Amino acid sequence: MKAGDRVRVKESVLVYHHPEHRNEPFDLQGQEGEVIGLASIWHEKPISANFPVLVKFTKKFKAHLRDVELEMI
Repeated sequence: MKAGDRVRVKESVLVYHHPEHRNEPFDLQGQEGEVIGLASIWHEKPISANFPVLVKFTKKFKAHLRDVELEMI
């Protein structure tokens, strides 16, 4: 998986920071977006992030997810 890839959320993932559903649980299952970054290197040192894949779903909404929660389109 790399930046620019189109992905779909394949598992049920609840988020509370969706701009249209603020402070309410919103399930991302089935949502499609674009990978815009990977959290694997910080200041030229490798890191192990819990949610390493940054996905942009809409202009206003991005989320960090695990790679096992996503499938390539």
